[in-house]
Amino acid sequence: MNTPSRWKLAVGLAAARWLAGCSDRGADTPPPAPAPAAPTPPPAPATDQWIGEWSGPEGTFVRITGGNGHYDVTVQNLDGPRTFVGMAVGDAVEFERDGKKEVLRASNGEQTGMKWLAGKKDCLKVRTGEGYCRD
Repeated sequence: MNTPSRWKLAVGLAAARWLAGCSDRGADTPPPAPAPAAPTPPPAPATDQWIGEWSGPEGTFVRITGGNGHYDVTVQNLDGPRTFVGMAVGDAVEFERDGKKEVLRASNGEQTGMKWLAGKKDCLKVRTGEGYCRD
């Protein structure tokens, strides 16, 4: 082989090694870490489904506003409306009225103990004799 051919062969081999070295360089580098996932918000409590107005007899009602377990509970009775701060606790909403802890729970008309609500299926009960239903 003559000198110019050896020189071309040497340059060609050097170029091939250099190119092979470039492609191997990435094999030792770990891939970039994936971006952290956005945190998933906790599910809303079941009591958030109670938001809205629930009717009682003779113009009484309970209105629940807010959400995510923190509520304003407005109770309209024969003396007029009053609003209380409520908090989801398990499957109920607790609020304080006249220094006493009250608890709103899911109910039906019969469980309220109120003949005006008998036969209703979707109700909330504070205690026997105080209940509200969705019409």
